Amino acid sequence: MREARCLITFRTTTGAMAMEAACREAGLPGRLIPVPRSISAGCGLCWAAPVAAERALEELVMARRLDVDGIYERIL
Repeated sequence: MREARCLITFRTTTGAMAMEAACREAGLPGRLIPVPRSISAGCGLCWAAPVAAERALEELVMARRLDVDGIYERIL
């Protein structure tokens, strides 16, 4: 079943791994997946999470000063 997802892209693989660690530590949902073709990203990975978690993820990115490339909503 296709559903809307919040996708966060990164310039580097290190940035993607830092996001994964921060989300695990904060108890936020999501996982790393390959970036969909409709989005371009430097490292080829993105964090995919439910749209309902988007605000919490944005706050985490700002609080931890994580190096992200962009935040998108897409149906996957």
